[in-house]
Amino acid sequence: MSQLVTGEAVVLQVRIARMPTRALACAIDVLLQGIVLSVLISLLTGFLIGGDASEALAVSLIFIVVLLVVVGYRVVMETLTRGRTLGKMVLGLKVVRDDGSSIRFRHALVRTLFWFFVDFAPWFAACPGIVASLMNKQGKRIGDMVSGTVVIRERHQPMTSPPLFVAGHLVQWAQSLELSRLSDELANTARDYLGRFTELQPDARIALGDALAYRVSQVTAPAPPVPMIAPAYLSAVLAERRRRELNRLATARPAHTGPFAPPTPYAPPSPYGVLPPPPQAPPGPFAVPRPVLDARPAAVNAQGWAAPGSNEWS
Repeated sequence: MSQLVTGEAVVLQVRIARMPTRALACAIDVLLQGIVLSVLISLLTGFLIGGDASEALAVSLIFIVVLLVVVGYRVVMETLTRGRTLGKMVLGLKVVRDDGSSIRFRHALVRTLFWFFVDFAPWFAACPGIVASLMNKQGKRIGDMVSGTVVIRERHQPMTSPPLFVAGHLVQWAQSLELSRLSDELANTARDYLGRFTELQPDARIALGDALAYRVSQVTAPAPPVPMIAPAYLSAVLAERRRRELNRLATARPAHTGPFAPPTPYAPPSPYGVLPPPPQAPPGPFAVPRPVLDARPAAVNAQGWAAPGSNEWS
């Protein structure tokens, strides 16, 4: 698993395609290219022999045909299909840019040229591409590094983010959290743990959750006012972090003008459930008293998660 950050600062959880899968897709493409190349060279050889052409012309034509089939096939296919060749289609792979968007002609051309002349060139014994892919955490070869692309698996993509929320009686504490020291790497690790919470064995689930909660508590303050289990604590911290990030993006969003401007400004969703509307002050010297918060505890299921909506005002 890996993360791709889009231009809107949204983290995408993707499954990176590793070398065995990419090698199989490449083998399918090479097999198809070999079949097409053998047919074209056979036709071209018969034409040259029958026309009594010079040896230099024959070599030049064969070289051009080989270059068009080997390089042109990949460039055309990846450009038209936005990152797929026939081999990648069979195995459910796709080439995307580092921000998760579709590649264009220049990306396909650069990575194909490096594939042919550098990564798997016979004069380099196909070593540069293999070594680079093994050493890079995203499985990138040199062509991917230069063109800013990565190969991902499209099939069976996991949920992008687990549901995050804060219990009603912890809203004030969550809003007072200091999160400037919480790194993106630690936050993404905690998010992945919550996304796989039900898949883990009970012992590993508790041990990993406690370890992550301890690491997060060391870089955040203040401590929760009541004892919390690790998943609920991590969910509250990540929900507040996401709320602040969405508010920051909403504030930075440029104003829309013209006849198609939205009727209301963008407002990010709140992880705190349904909060009561502010009291309306009537005309006169007397004000309406503030509503009293229901002291009912939030409903907790068998796994220890507070049920969304159980912390609403009565």
